[in-house]
Amino acid sequence: MERICVYCGSRSGTDPAFRAAAASFGRLLAERGIGLVYGGGDVGLMGAVADGALDAGGDVVGVIPEALETREVAHAGLTRLDVVDSMHARKRRMADLADGFVALPGGFGTLEELVEMLTWAQLGFHTDPCGLLNVAGYYDGLVSFFETQVDAGFVEPAHRDLLVVTDDPDELLTRFASYDSPVGERVVDESEI
Repeated sequence: MERICVYCGSRSGTDPAFRAAAASFGRLLAERGIGLVYGGGDVGLMGAVADGALDAGGDVVGVIPEALETREVAHAGLTRLDVVDSMHARKRRMADLADGFVALPGGFGTLEELVEMLTWAQLGFHTDPCGLLNVAGYYDGLVSFFETQVDAGFVEPAHRDLLVVTDDPDELLTRFASYDSPVGERVVDESEI
């Protein structure tokens, strides 16, 4: 695994454990020789995960739209910062650069980005792992809702396994290393949609 894309908040949240976990996860990626791809900001958990990786000598690529470059205060110390023209271009570029996707605590944007990657995995557009680092139980309600979707017949039980959920960053990376997608073939060709 060359690079992992991390989705997380541009705010730090109310629990200091969120920021500590972001910085620690960035360090862990660098220590394992895995590059970080993220949204390019210098604030909140975004800044913490980038700084954690950079402080440990890691490779960090940020991708930020022009419109957010000053609003999110683009990180000036990255290995590379790609400035793109839209949120759609940002998400596509981040996906193209990564071999896996992890959500740390965050808001609507974090959820939207993770769920899009899960949807792409469900459709067979990629076979990379998607994960939730469930810091301090932050995602317990979401994980419960995903189970509700399976129970209600809207998500195939096998597709529930598209998402790796744990509160242990070492376990998450270990499971990523041996991940085998439960989706056997593409449902549709990406060019068809």
